[in-house]
Amino acid sequence: MGARPDITAWRPHVEGIDEVFHAHFADHTYPMHTHDAWTLLIVDEGMVRYDLDHHEHGSAGSEVTLLPPHIPHNGGAATPEGFRKRVLYLNTTQLGADLAGRAVARPVLRDPLLRHRVHQLHLALQHPGEELEAQSRLALVSERLAGHLGEEPAAFKVADRRVAYALRDLLDERFVEGLTLREAAERLHTHHTHLVRAFGREFGIAPHQYVTGRRVDLARRLLLGGMRVPEVAVSAGFYDQPHFSRHFKRVVGTSPGHYARTGRGVPSI
Repeated sequence: MGARPDITAWRPHVEGIDEVFHAHFADHTYPMHTHDAWTLLIVDEGMVRYDLDHHEHGSAGSEVTLLPPHIPHNGGAATPEGFRKRVLYLNTTQLGADLAGRAVARPVLRDPLLRHRVHQLHLALQHPGEELEAQSRLALVSERLAGHLGEEPAAFKVADRRVAYALRDLLDERFVEGLTLREAAERLHTHHTHLVRAFGREFGIAPHQYVTGRRVDLARRLLLGGMRVPEVAVSAGFYDQPHFSRHFKRVVGTSPGHYARTGRGVPSI
């Protein structure tokens, strides 16, 4: 009997991603099969080999593999130790199915920046409450993939400062209840990937970082006003208390509880 695989799979609340799949296989071999989504694969341990359109390919840790929808492929370990992989199944709102032929010709992408961005996207997807960060990172991943496939999104032909400031105004209005990039793009009549790029160029941070900063600032005021930590987490727009504590400590340098206690007395002069 083969070793039991270590598998985690879930569907995130992020438009454009049908499934996240993390797996460690010691001896499993996939038969020929297809998906109706794009398969975006990175390997963390070992090496994967697969056949695509009658050609053999391999994928190792420094590379990104992009398999197109509806094209049969198989897969298995290329080393005796098996392999550990992370996969995103992207629907065709991210990359058009008409680009499948280009991906068949070159499914392995040797692009360290893309590999790093895919890794960052996986990290964001693992934490509830980080949907805006995941949306921002997905936009950058999709843009780079489109570039590899020879398609430059039309939204990037003109840098638009007005769009950046309009998005900031929207985020200021909705930073507690939250706003998806798709909603913002519809409000501003532009592409959501353009929003991420324009905002970053103008303000030097990503939209999700800006929202987190606004939420932490509000939380500081509420804590110093005497509100309890669990209520502050909800009132400032965080998913839950651990989500709040993680971001608060990263920004302020201490926990919300410790920060609140320091405000109960007036420092001596």
